[in-house]
Amino acid sequence: MSNATLVIRPAEEYDVPEVLRIERASFADPWSADSFLTSLELDRMRFLVAEERREGDANQAGDGMLLGYVIALVLAEEAEVADIAVSSDARRRGVGGLLLDAVTDELARRGVRSVYLEVRESNTAARALYESRAFRQVGRRRGYYQHPAEDALLLKREIEPG
Repeated sequence: MSNATLVIRPAEEYDVPEVLRIERASFADPWSADSFLTSLELDRMRFLVAEERREGDANQAGDGMLLGYVIALVLAEEAEVADIAVSSDARRRGVGGLLLDAVTDELARRGVRSVYLEVRESNTAARALYESRAFRQVGRRRGYYQHPAEDALLLKREIEPG
């Protein structure tokens, strides 16, 4: 990301087409555009995007290249990372970790104490990322994923309210 700045910001409606492109390239059972639009409208959802802004850009939200996103559902003192993805050409650059850190910080400010997520058992790259952010396996959901059929590992992280 030389001569570029990575900005984590709240998602806006104009981000949805690019989010949808990343989603469809990342998952066999992608969310719909309506699901993303609904996530923008609900106060209990936190929807953040990672945007790369090049030197010389106008440096306004939406002017850069969208690299990834994260969506979390807040339920009192618990939250679930419902969706997270990074564009294939931006993987292994720390974007996923920055998105997780940003949403976790925001959840802590909202008084969340426990964050959960599911991950495919075979997704070793994602599991390594989550483990690096103190998520630990607390369960298994047999047959959770359908295309292809696979178990999900349920991970949990305890956080201090901020």
